[in-house]
Amino acid sequence: MMTTTTDQTLPTGNRLTVCFAHVAYQLASRFAARQNDIRHFQVWTLDELVNRLPEADVLVVSGLWRNFLLDHAPRLRLIQSIGAGVDQFPHDELRARGIRLASARGVNRNAVAEHAMAMVLALARHLHTGRDNQRAHRWRGMISDLNQREDELGGKTMLIVGMGGIGARLAQLAKAFDMRVLATKRNLASGPAPADALFPPDQLPALLPQADFVVLTCPLTPETELLINAEALAAMKPSAYLINMARGRVVDEPALLAALREGRIAGAGLDIFWDEPLPADSPFWDLEQALITPHTAGETRRYEENVIDILLENVARLQRGETVLHNQIV
Repeated sequence: MMTTTTDQTLPTGNRLTVCFAHVAYQLASRFAARQNDIRHFQVWTLDELVNRLPEADVLVVSGLWRNFLLDHAPRLRLIQSIGAGVDQFPHDELRARGIRLASARGVNRNAVAEHAMAMVLALARHLHTGRDNQRAHRWRGMISDLNQREDELGGKTMLIVGMGGIGARLAQLAKAFDMRVLATKRNLASGPAPADALFPPDQLPALLPQADFVVLTCPLTPETELLINAEALAAMKPSAYLINMARGRVVDEPALLAALREGRIAGAGLDIFWDEPLPADSPFWDLEQALITPHTAGETRRYEENVIDILLENVARLQRGETVLHNQIV
């Protein structure tokens, strides 16, 4: 097994090498446009990452990460996650090897909040079924049943599970549509939030029956894994919608599938799943009441620039001998 030194200082200038690892993001080209003298390269596949990781002092990565890569990283001192989620990294092992870890929390705050609000609007206004009808060349008639008709958001209640940066921004957007906003937050004393009322997480069962839209923006932790299970879904109103912008395993997928098939909730907007890409034979694809996007809630044309801003800040801190990182995890 390769081991690393516990020295956490970073080389300066062109003695520092950064590896960008992502299947799509143009990180290296955007980094080069900053015109600094830091050596860098980008890999696009896991095989490339295995081969070139031994060269890197800093790794910028998210979805391509595999824990065995640590044995191919003798120089590694810093992992800068490309995403806000860091549950894929072995925190204790990184700590033992003296490798620092920082998240990109906040990098897609606006994008995810806007995506969640777009899901809410689309489900309320039946845009998802409208697109289905368009594709089928079918002009849907007017609906007599009030329970099946499009709706307005004013006066509806949104429950945001996880009032962090994304949740706070979403609350602002929801308030602009005259919605009532309730939210759960782990630390109620950590500052004001733009919600009508804040509650500790253990109050979620009492809040679910009040919500017309339940929006998940919480991190995946032992406390939130399978948080929305069969019991939680049963507590929701039959007219309510679930929007998942968090992590796939915050939701019990078999329980959600059953609730949607049996009409026990009105629908769901889902950007993340247990298995990604979502398998072609997944039953979620064929549910009319489900609106699916391929883990693109955080996508924005400025994403690379936002990640690089955080990366350069953390590199500078470590080069100055500072010990606290921006968005520090390890």
